[in-house]
Amino acid sequence: MTLAELAAGTCKPLSGAGCRLDAAGLAEPLALLPGWKREGEAIAKSFSFPGYEATLSFVNAVARIAQEQDHHPDIAFGYNRCRIAWSTHSVGGVSLNDLICAAKIEALPRP
Repeated sequence: MTLAELAAGTCKPLSGAGCRLDAAGLAEPLALLPGWKREGEAIAKSFSFPGYEATLSFVNAVARIAQEQDHHPDIAFGYNRCRIAWSTHSVGGVSLNDLICAAKIEALPRP
């Protein structure tokens, strides 16, 4: 699988631990996502921007992805930084949906 193929994916409703990716299942797709790291039962990345307007624009773009995919991350942001963390609560950890959304974020234009 490539980053482009992952970004072209669509989130699907998931439930149960059988849909959760273990360390082995997460290793290859996570390697496609520069800067993303597993943090407990989530994947996360921090981003830096030149100022507040660029940061807020990015947060809004992530929110659009979340709404389109019906899959919502934890977002923390300040003046020139943003941290995104994805996990799938219904499976109790990281799923393919989290990787799809992270790939869609990687495809966003940056200032």
